[in-house]
Amino acid sequence: MGALHYLSILCPATSTRSKRKSMQTVEIKVKMDCDGCERRVKNAVKNIRGVKTVEVNRKQSRVTVSGFVDPNKVLKRVTNTGKRAEFWPYIPYNRVQNPHISQVYDKKAPAGYVKNVQTVPMANATEETITYLFSDDNPNACSIM
Repeated sequence: MGALHYLSILCPATSTRSKRKSMQTVEIKVKMDCDGCERRVKNAVKNIRGVKTVEVNRKQSRVTVSGFVDPNKVLKRVTNTGKRAEFWPYIPYNRVQNPHISQVYDKKAPAGYVKNVQTVPMANATEETITYLFSDDNPNACSIM
């Protein structure tokens, strides 16, 4: 132990190994029509280094990959199969504040899901009317003065 410790101090070895990726779940939207498409996408993704599980849901056009992987690498591998793919753009319906806004609601979304967009909170109607009551544009706004 003493000799190895002494040599390790004299010759510090720098590791050339890359930092290990964190465990991630990547969801991708891929249009799959048949069993062959589903099998081709699943086989392409499961051969990536670091993949633990691959779940394919053809009804929702969704591929879920879990493991120590890079999301962009998974997306690239799926697009190399000849299928048009994108990251899963939907979130559950109950996690959105206003799910019926035109930018959020999507007819193509699976049941129980809406589009994942960041909406800017709009002023409600009472704030607008109060602002209009004390506006210079409205000559009849304030009769107190």
